[in-house]
Amino acid sequence: MAGRLKAPTGRYGGKSAEQRQAERRGRFLDAALQLFGDTPGYRATTVAALSEAAGLSTRQFYEEFRSLEDVLAALHLQVNDWAEEAVLVALKTAEGLPLAERSTAIFHAYAANVTVDPRRIRITFVEIIGVSARLEEQRLARRARWINLICAEARAAAQRGEAARRDYRIAAAAFIGSVNGLLHDWSAGWVDATLDEVVEELVRQLLGIMQPPGWRGRAVPRDALFDED
Repeated sequence: MAGRLKAPTGRYGGKSAEQRQAERRGRFLDAALQLFGDTPGYRATTVAALSEAAGLSTRQFYEEFRSLEDVLAALHLQVNDWAEEAVLVALKTAEGLPLAERSTAIFHAYAANVTVDPRRIRITFVEIIGVSARLEEQRLARRARWINLICAEARAAAQRGEAARRDYRIAAAAFIGSVNGLLHDWSAGWVDATLDEVVEELVRQLLGIMQPPGWRGRAVPRDALFDED
């Protein structure tokens, strides 16, 4: 298709054109989560099969998307958004806790969200790989958001005297690779451990990065944990 077909306007059945469009888009993404994230997978799915699974027509598909790659891109962002929302809630809930407890709460939230549905794991860590330069750029951009979050947490911990003062960008990038690899392997049944044990190991690794051997922290009054600077 050269471009999207013109979307309908007006109201029908008490719903605006925008509401109907959002519902159709949601149905396509739900169907994609099933087909891309389970069987047959992204590469073996056709527009016709996706439309049938969504209970919609191929004409309606092209009103929302230009290609199946567009659907995969949107689904990948959606899965990452779900995980990010869970982490942001955990960050707010864990505000003021010591570093180890705060890190545990954050990684529990992330791991629980990503692994609650094996299809999310497959979309995030398998189906998105090697599709196109565009999706590789998107995947790395989303990874960069997680790296930035870890760096921000590390800087804040250093200001509180709970972590070493250093540039954490390379360490955070390496650590994110460990997180993704371990959670994927655990989800695939290759790691004989509970999810709690997986999270505990990730927290140990993170604390080892932020509190390296020989580093000595400084005591910080509890009130200072809430300082902005």
